[in-house]
Amino acid sequence: MIKSELIKILNSVGVAGEIMFSTPPKSEMGDLSFACFDIAKIWKISPVDAAKKIVDVIARSEATKQSQLIDKIEAIGPYVNFFLNTGTVAKIVLTDIKHVSSNYCCRRELDNKKTIIIEYPANNTHKELHVGHLRNICIGNALCKIFSAQGFRVIPINYVNDFGAHVPKCLWGLKKFHANEKPPKNKQKWLGEIYVEASRYLEAHPEEKDEVSKLLTKLEAHDRSIWPIYKKTRAWSLKGFKKIFAELHVKPKSEFYEKDTKPVGQKVVDELIQKGIATVGDGGAIIIDLTKENLDIALLRKSNGAGLYLTSDFGLTLAKKRKYPNIAENIYLTGIEQNFYFKQLFHVLQLAGFNYKMKHIGYGLVSRLEGKMSSRLGNVLLYEDLRDEVVAKMCTETKERHGDWGSRKIIKTGRALAFAAIKFEILKHEAEKNIVFDTKSVISFDGFTGPYVLYTVARINSLVKKSKLGNYQQANLNLLQEQEEKKLIMILSQWKEILLKAFVDYNPSVVVKYSFDLAKTYSEFYTKHRILNAENSEIARARLCLCVAVKQILEDALAILDIATVPEM
Repeated sequence: MIKSELIKILNSVGVAGEIMFSTPPKSEMGDLSFACFDIAKIWKISPVDAAKKIVDVIARSEATKQSQLIDKIEAIGPYVNFFLNTGTVAKIVLTDIKHVSSNYCCRRELDNKKTIIIEYPANNTHKELHVGHLRNICIGNALCKIFSAQGFRVIPINYVNDFGAHVPKCLWGLKKFHANEKPPKNKQKWLGEIYVEASRYLEAHPEEKDEVSKLLTKLEAHDRSIWPIYKKTRAWSLKGFKKIFAELHVKPKSEFYEKDTKPVGQKVVDELIQKGIATVGDGGAIIIDLTKENLDIALLRKSNGAGLYLTSDFGLTLAKKRKYPNIAENIYLTGIEQNFYFKQLFHVLQLAGFNYKMKHIGYGLVSRLEGKMSSRLGNVLLYEDLRDEVVAKMCTETKERHGDWGSRKIIKTGRALAFAAIKFEILKHEAEKNIVFDTKSVISFDGFTGPYVLYTVARINSLVKKSKLGNYQQANLNLLQEQEEKKLIMILSQWKEILLKAFVDYNPSVVVKYSFDLAKTYSEFYTKHRILNAENSEIARARLCLCVAVKQILEDALAILDIATVPEM
């Protein structure tokens, strides 16, 4: 609303086109800046002269005289710098915030014609969930909320790889090493351990890999010698994932399985051959030559007739399109190592007639301080191990701070802080960046961490609880004139733009950084100015109103990241 009024003023003096603002590097240079480079080209004068011209015309215009928003306007080099009235800005921003009880600015009308499919976490049965999968889930959950906030009908789906080469490897290991054992309580974890055991053994005994290949052929043929144990172990895996997904708030509206899509994908390959899109390559394999598009040769079917990832994805795409015919965009989340694969897939799908927008978000590795992890080698940081470690540390920390709390409250608060710490750490990095996960820094209550932001919310809760100021929501916001107050209000005013940027860039990390910047700016204000014991009760009310607005925006930002706050810490 602030920027829209400034845009109207600039329009009134002849500035047309897209108008963007930036924040000056120093507060004494103003609150918002408009760069004059583009308008200077249109006017055929220098940017410095354009800035002087704009300032001169605005200073004399009736629109400026009638506006209570601008205190002063200056030309500084090629920039027009606006100095805003703190009280007016406070009334605009805080009034807008307090009139919405929750989900501030997440109020766009739902557009059911724009269905967005977000495909995650694409987990593998017969394996355990590690921190790489956790990163997938955190990004997926946040993107669902970001797109929903922009008014899209978001359909989260999960495509489970229950038919890949890892399955016969696990089943082979089960038969070879654990045929007569009684499964433990955590069957999913047990299967993951067997997969690792089998992988290590086969690395040392490559002559036995042919047995696993034969099992895969039998599996794809639904051979009775392997199908019953496959179905039983698959059910164990899916049940284990269901429990984990519930605590991580993964709620797919539809689930698709590779065991179902691969046979359908084979039929799609046959159709592509008939249409002349796919051809028979050397040895009888089915391919599409994409070398002219710099995408190499796309292999659709092996020479022995077995399907591949592309085969399965054809069947999946067909199933999704049948279930959701109004797809506007399909977003895929996988590791960054699959970037090239998805370029091939999207190109082939377009050749096959699927013309809606497709977007792949590849995320980088998550490693420990010791180095790169591999589920095959068994040195991954498993989700359940990480969760238990961080929860234990946060519960210990909470107990030390609140010895008078009961065990239930300590555990509830410790778990909330643990999940906040983990999700915040994962999401603060842009997706393509690698992460080195250091638990000690992640759980810190100081610095760029989740607990630091949650502490800000808890601190404001404490202020509200202690307050005896009556109806502070009716405070005189013109009394907010301090520089720290103004800085805080200006950051609050940016929330809608931040959320829009996260949507445009498919990037939840901008929300994470914003929440930290807001919490840090609030800390600077809190340290320098008294709130409940301010100079007088009217200033105290105004400052408490500002605090509550900060709390609401922080809660809204954290909700976008699927992070719950705690009432006290």
